[in-house]
Amino acid sequence: MKSIFSTFFLLVQALAFGQNLSPVDYVNPLMGTQSKPSLSTGNTYPAVGLPWGMNIWTPQTGKMGDGWAYTYDADKIKGFKQTHQPSPWMNDYGAFSIMPGVGKVKFKEDDRASWFSHKAEVSTPYFYSVYLADINVTTEFTPTERASFFKFDFPKTDSAYVVIDALNKGSYVKILPKERKILGYTTRYSTGKYDNFKNYFVIQFDKDFELTRAWKDDKFVNDQLEITSDHAGAVVGFKLKDKESVYAKVASSFISFEQAELNLKREIGNRNFEQVKTDAKNIWNKTLGKIEVKGGTDQQMRTFYSSLYRTLFFPQKLYEIDAQNKVKHWSPYNGKILDGKMFAGTGFWDTFRALYPFLNLVYPSINTEMQEGLVNAYKEGGFLPEWSSPGYSDIMIGNNSASVVADAYIKGLRGYDIETLWQAVKHGADNEGPIEAVGRAGVEYYNKLGYVPYDVKINENAARTLEYAYDDFAIYKLGKALGKPASEIDIYKKRAYNYKNLFDKETGLMRGKNKDGNFQKPFNPFKWGDAFTEGNSWHYTWSVFQDVDGLAELMGGKKKFEAKLDEVFSLPPVFDDSYYGGVIHEIREMQIMNMGQYAHGNQPIQHMIYLYNYAGAPYKTQYWARQVMNKLYQPTPDGYCGDEDNGQTSAWYIFSALGFYPVTPATDQYVLGAPLFKEATIHLENGKKIEVKAPENNTDNLYVKSLNVNKQPYSKNWLSHQELIKGAVLDFKMDSKPNKERGSQEKDFPYSMSKEESRK
Repeated sequence: MKSIFSTFFLLVQALAFGQNLSPVDYVNPLMGTQSKPSLSTGNTYPAVGLPWGMNIWTPQTGKMGDGWAYTYDADKIKGFKQTHQPSPWMNDYGAFSIMPGVGKVKFKEDDRASWFSHKAEVSTPYFYSVYLADINVTTEFTPTERASFFKFDFPKTDSAYVVIDALNKGSYVKILPKERKILGYTTRYSTGKYDNFKNYFVIQFDKDFELTRAWKDDKFVNDQLEITSDHAGAVVGFKLKDKESVYAKVASSFISFEQAELNLKREIGNRNFEQVKTDAKNIWNKTLGKIEVKGGTDQQMRTFYSSLYRTLFFPQKLYEIDAQNKVKHWSPYNGKILDGKMFAGTGFWDTFRALYPFLNLVYPSINTEMQEGLVNAYKEGGFLPEWSSPGYSDIMIGNNSASVVADAYIKGLRGYDIETLWQAVKHGADNEGPIEAVGRAGVEYYNKLGYVPYDVKINENAARTLEYAYDDFAIYKLGKALGKPASEIDIYKKRAYNYKNLFDKETGLMRGKNKDGNFQKPFNPFKWGDAFTEGNSWHYTWSVFQDVDGLAELMGGKKKFEAKLDEVFSLPPVFDDSYYGGVIHEIREMQIMNMGQYAHGNQPIQHMIYLYNYAGAPYKTQYWARQVMNKLYQPTPDGYCGDEDNGQTSAWYIFSALGFYPVTPATDQYVLGAPLFKEATIHLENGKKIEVKAPENNTDNLYVKSLNVNKQPYSKNWLSHQELIKGAVLDFKMDSKPNKERGSQEKDFPYSMSKEESRK
């Protein structure tokens, strides 16, 4: 497999020249690309860009406009695409592509496609290169935040050309031969409805055009160099006396052609290809280097940094810097060009769990910008987004923007308009939105009955109830942190206990409930969908992030709670797919991983392994976390066990490899697991360090025998965020046998809301 071999080659090459490996050398962008709609091993594409940059570039093997942009099993490349795609299920917006050719001009995507081999492909976060066999051309490109630099190595020929494809659903191109330039825009997007949406692009070549042709739909247009059509494109050609490189600088803007030109001038300017490439590599090493890990296997190192790379793309910057150095953005919420920051391309249903807590710990400055973007989203659209791509997208459930806002503030982020966000989270909790996935669908039922009923034609009702209850907790905690009066916030505290309304004592699981107060019948806990979202009751029962202790009490106490957790792994991977009318990929991924009902490939159950800490059995967390890291993550094309999802599934791995996990965002705590490496250092933005030391760590020694924090014995099953960011040294003593005494006392258990309330 090329992804293994190419990375191995880079490692061997670095060692051969006596170089120290840098973090980016370990990254395999092809991890997770061996995917398809029926089975996801990541559903990723080789993203070439800068951390949180406005644009990403990728080779395109699939049909233009299809969500599966690049799949590892493909053998032809059709173009090199500027993309903003957060997920194949969401598809893309503002995309266009570039493709070289030789000989007779072929501009249709299937005609221009060329065979390639992974053996002649180099994929890194900052640079991509591939040999296109049918035309004997090597294409390379390297990125900036809003631009990219292309290099086409052509053979000696008088018929070299480059195709520009602005895609269908409304596009424009204009060829400017005297300036060696092409202008264009695309209006294509996949979700939502937008006014004034255009992605303007400018392409500046370094050689004169010997051929200029414009095309629309599937035909050339004679004697026209400017085309507006459903599907517009251009071809420019070159006569090359020897083997030569043709360079193209590409930039885009959601604001105007003038802004695209400015982005190009500001971000590339007169720098050459190698300078841009070197700068991009340095940026990646600086960003990835915020976490240093040592003492793992080569495979673990590559998995770690490949996963870390995936946490650093979404949401993308949707803002630009104008000629007066003012921050501007096109608003996906009202179509206007406005001041301030904006981000797009994330689903909070996925990312509230670990991705945003990860940013709050390691990269808080970028999440401060993201909070500014949420302020503007609320002002411009009237609600916070729950899935932005680039604006409101009617998909998934929950009101989890509340968690994203609350966790950021509670973890210490400042410098943005938190009062507006306070109003925003309350507004989202108290109202249905303009679409079902914004605000709270079923809010009147939820507020009146304490749950969203099963029989009122609101799908995924039990999942909504559980997520709303947690989101109410997040709002309550944010209100407390802001010093809001009890008269304003106590209603959210009360609603945080609404999870109890769906607990079925007969089965010990969460269950849909009808409007009349009776549980829905018949009940199959293995039924996916229906009352739940992309999962079943065995997955969603644990979605009581705010009050695990309260959930354990409902189950009959800590021992029964622990036994119920065990049952997740001991049950067979059976399922009922009748709600969907077929096996969806998330079901198949659970079935084939052979871990019972544990469905790590989707988000609802990912925190469940850490719940053993609340039952006095942290050694089971340590065991299962290591099993998942070793078994379900690999730095290979099939390296994930389900959708990667905007950094969330990767953030689970990063946290788990460091030895702790944010079970309950909007609190100060991380719940302990066990570190994967012998050493890890987190370089915090405040200049402090978190050092994780586990010198005895190895394949067998996966259990925590003891832990010292700052040289003092530490028995708790959790760590404090506020204490960690002061700088901390965590000394783990690892062993091959579990220490069943450590962390077994109630006083050492992590936060639970009902426990906190009972202490008052």
